[in-house]
Amino acid sequence: QVQLVESGGGLVEPGGSLRLSCAASGFTFKSYAMTWLRQAPGKGVEWISDIAAELTRYADSVKGRFTISTDNAKTMLYLQMDNLKPEDTAIYYCARPETYAFVQPASNRWDDYTVRGQGTQVTVSP
Repeated sequence: QVQLVESGGGLVEPGGSLRLSCAASGFTFKSYAMTWLRQAPGKGVEWISDIAAELTRYADSVKGRFTISTDNAKTMLYLQMDNLKPEDTAIYYCARPETYAFVQPASNRWDDYTVRGQGTQVTVSP
């Protein structure tokens, strides 16, 4: 069974850090690109970062603050989030596209991802 399970969300003050994890199972993890997306209350889905082999991409809204990484041996995807801002408050999802390649262009559409997790809540507030 193909599955993605996020963890690591929580409540953090502005300027703080969190590390999100996504446990993957049921597929050959190293053979696929992996993506983080988020959805803030009352807003649409936002693509924020993806990784394929050694290549990474970031949305301008998180560039320089967030770092995406993988551990292929553990089939884990991570998102290190530093200098968090209140506007980063959202449910964060990991997702997997159809192939090893990035979705081009970077996509906010769930239809472009074959698998996604249930999400983990991140709240940035004083």
